[in-house]
Amino acid sequence: MSKDNFRILIVDDEKSFLLLLERILKDEGYKVKACDNPEIALKEIDNFHPNLLITDLKMPTMDGITLMEKVKELNKETDFLILTAFATVDTAVEAMKKGAIDYLTKPLKNPEELRKAVLNVFQRQKLSSENSLLKSSQLTDIPPLEIIFSGMHEILKDIQDVATTNATVMLYGETGTGKSLISKVIHHLSKREGPFVELNCAAIPENLLESELFGYEKGAFTGATSSKKGKFEVADEGTVFLDEVSEMSLVLQAKFLKILQDKTFERLGSVVTLKTNARIISATNRDLKALCAEKRFREDLYYRLNVFPVYLKPLRERRDSIKIIADYLIQNISVKLGKRPVPFNKSSYDRLIKYPWPGNIRELSNVIERAIIVNKADELFITNLDVFSVENSLEGETLSHTESLDDLERAAIQRALKATSGNRREAAMRLGISLRTLQYKIKEYKLN
Repeated sequence: MSKDNFRILIVDDEKSFLLLLERILKDEGYKVKACDNPEIALKEIDNFHPNLLITDLKMPTMDGITLMEKVKELNKETDFLILTAFATVDTAVEAMKKGAIDYLTKPLKNPEELRKAVLNVFQRQKLSSENSLLKSSQLTDIPPLEIIFSGMHEILKDIQDVATTNATVMLYGETGTGKSLISKVIHHLSKREGPFVELNCAAIPENLLESELFGYEKGAFTGATSSKKGKFEVADEGTVFLDEVSEMSLVLQAKFLKILQDKTFERLGSVVTLKTNARIISATNRDLKALCAEKRFREDLYYRLNVFPVYLKPLRERRDSIKIIADYLIQNISVKLGKRPVPFNKSSYDRLIKYPWPGNIRELSNVIERAIIVNKADELFITNLDVFSVENSLEGETLSHTESLDDLERAAIQRALKATSGNRREAAMRLGISLRTLQYKIKEYKLN
């Protein structure tokens, strides 16, 4: 949250005093709206969506406490600061009991008194917003960089170079290559003050994706019983990671482009323009240039997103790293499952290295977790692992030059569907992808 996104509504029937407060707070960089009538102020709530309401306690048509109670019914996120020329303990206590953060006496002793009171509210809301996202960021779970970038050391240098800039980054890589994890690395290295916020564009129904990105006001659509901040608003001064960005509709792409161009947006159902200083990292496992040629992805958006492209290697091109990554996963997964870490036997390691891994590290992690769960020995074995079993893979075969990733992906999906008797949700879980992505792939490969 930044000051130019912090919205303050001031209500006072004394116009000269009202204009003074408005000027002081606008000079501080806040977004301010002034109103000399409490009834009109109530009509502004749904449009302006104030973070803070500053109101006089004594007004002819409606007192400040009544106004405060009515605003609370409309917007639970608003804080309140009371102004009063009747500075008694009783009025202060009543205002506090009704939910006011603080109160100031009229006339102000000096402008700094107002600045400090408002700054306290701003910092309180900013800290609350950041704390609410601390658990979801999971940045403390980032593995050592030597594990993440094993076999990709040249990419690590690029990541380190771009992380401390504000450049938009596009991560290209097959499903399961660690795009989400590397976006967290970029955020972590950037030292940005705001939170890391992640959204998989393929995992959210298209009709809900816009509200997730931009937020919405109460009553914006059926079911919107309260206002909600979107990802770009929540991630102000931080990072928004949009996975599978190629799955955005063309209509939504146009609205997304506006954020990239001028850092502004509106919540659904609102006419108030908000700003965000969120850094944007996107990812895809598809060829965006080809989608542009097919008119399925906006070319202007492509060039905005593709400022700093990073291409992640699939696991089959990092075979020397498979044992290193596998050993790290064994250690971590065993601890989470409450099991004693034990290594694979030699033949199983050989099988891991030979297997083409169409699902990449995500598939490797699933194989290892299954092996640890069923293991009863002092070594791990790759046997009886259903769709993930290398017994059912291309072990012992050499991948031909004509065999594409699509062939491998199609085969993996067919095995998953067969192993789950056609249960698409279970197959998606086994493959480590979203149900929406699986349904898209089934349609793409004509597997119906």
